[in-house]
Amino acid sequence: MELSDANLQTLTEYLKKTLDPDPAVRRPAEKFLESVEGSQNYPLLLLTLLEKSQENVIKVCASVTFKNYIKRNWRIVEDEPNKICESDRIAIKANIVPLMLSSPEQIQKQLSDAISIIGREDFPQKWPDLLTEMVNRFQSGDFHVINGVLRTAHSLFKRYRHEFKSNELWTEIKLVLDAFALPLTNLFKATIELCSTHANDASALKVLFSSLILIAKLFYSLNFQDLPEFFEDNMETWMTNFHSLLTLDNKLLQTDDEEEAGLLELLKSQICDNAALYAQKYDEEFQPYLPRFVTAIWNLLVTTGQEVKYDLLVSNAIQFLASVCERPHYKHLFEDQNTLTSICEKVIVPNMEFRAADEEAFEDNSEEYIRRDLEGSDIDTRRRAACDLVRGLCKFFEGPVTGIFSGYVNSMLQEYAKNPSVNWKHKDAAIYLVTSLASKAQTQKHGITQANELVNLTEFFVNHIQPDLKSATVNEFPVLKADGIKYIMIFRNQVPKEQLLVSIPLLINHLQAESIVVHTYAAHALERLFTMRGTNNATLIPANLTLTITCLSQSACQ
Repeated sequence: MELSDANLQTLTEYLKKTLDPDPAVRRPAEKFLESVEGSQNYPLLLLTLLEKSQENVIKVCASVTFKNYIKRNWRIVEDEPNKICESDRIAIKANIVPLMLSSPEQIQKQLSDAISIIGREDFPQKWPDLLTEMVNRFQSGDFHVINGVLRTAHSLFKRYRHEFKSNELWTEIKLVLDAFALPLTNLFKATIELCSTHANDASALKVLFSSLILIAKLFYSLNFQDLPEFFEDNMETWMTNFHSLLTLDNKLLQTDDEEEAGLLELLKSQICDNAALYAQKYDEEFQPYLPRFVTAIWNLLVTTGQEVKYDLLVSNAIQFLASVCERPHYKHLFEDQNTLTSICEKVIVPNMEFRAADEEAFEDNSEEYIRRDLEGSDIDTRRRAACDLVRGLCKFFEGPVTGIFSGYVNSMLQEYAKNPSVNWKHKDAAIYLVTSLASKAQTQKHGITQANELVNLTEFFVNHIQPDLKSATVNEFPVLKADGIKYIMIFRNQVPKEQLLVSIPLLINHLQAESIVVHTYAAHALERLFTMRGTNNATLIPANLTLTITCLSQSACQ
């Protein structure tokens, strides 16, 4: 395909047709684009449209089409034909960065993704001037351009967080650090100064804080594999400014939205992650800065509300405390009984409470609730973070922590007993706290494999779990029913066999529950019990009883 006006017009028409809701129009257009994407100059025609088209919808469509084209075709597979000719590859790499930086944000994001895909394959060997070209743009002073560079760099470097160590990886990271670390640090300092200068300008602050979030993410990626010498030498600059940002509160950056996190919350969340990374991996070097971060993050936790928009921030802040309390270096910070009591009262218990948002998810978005609660994808939730903090504290202070938290459990159960229909959330929190306190090691296959011996799991099961499951009404207090069934699942190796066998008819009964969460948990619990092995590798439940249970289950579900 030639780079001609006629071909640009043809491509424009077919891209328009791919947006048509009528399949009879849309599908032939999609087939045409598929048929020509192997032609020379096809990707360059898309980039030309991006640059010259007067219609924004065509620009956006061309950017998405280009990104998907790169995703499908850029990688060169051995023994397979090259899907993009070499001259097109060279032209794309020569033009895509300036085009990305001069485009509106919606298009910039698509081209940034395309650059990161190309970078994964070609950087640094086949694209050695990429970093230089990007770093030079920091001097522009235009934060639309700077944020485009930062977004692209984040897409390129975030893979360092999960790559296996290798000489090739170390070589690449060193090259990146040599070219990028100093300009990034200078940009960080300059952006902080601009935030002070424009402290009363809401629109400027939004742009600057978007930059700071990306800079903080890049800091995390570049420091993940090992502590670079440059960042060790400049730790004072980074940590002092991170600490200042953690304690910053500018009303112009606050949002009225109760569910979506604002820029300030996102930045503080990332800084908590960065501090946790240093506390875990570079504790000796980070030690001089740790006390001030512990204080700042503690104050953050006790002053932050229960709204959903703060969930990621609170979760990351608690995870920071969890990572600190597990390290022998920092053990002395938590030895005082009053400190442990304060952590339980002000951080752990409030963040284990079942909120209105959780209740809404339980009732209206049960699939997501189950995925988070049962399948372990609740990594960013307050409850999961609070649970991790309990386990972290138990590493060195199991006796005192168990004693303190047991008092809170008893208090919450007493509140529930006063008026169950009103205070059922107190019991939910008590069950979750007991579960957190008792769980020392857990696997998906076997449930809890190591439990806190100071917690009497059988007594709690008989006194507080079984009564809920024995209730004549399977649809009463569905959250507590789900809690009880989950308790059986995860402590199935600690609860005596006799109690498990007594529970089986109760679980079968709950297969009829109206709540999707309850009957799903019941089915899952039965499946776990069926596969348990006792002595001599025999199944815990005899085969004849299993057959009877299966028949009863089928009958309950009809």
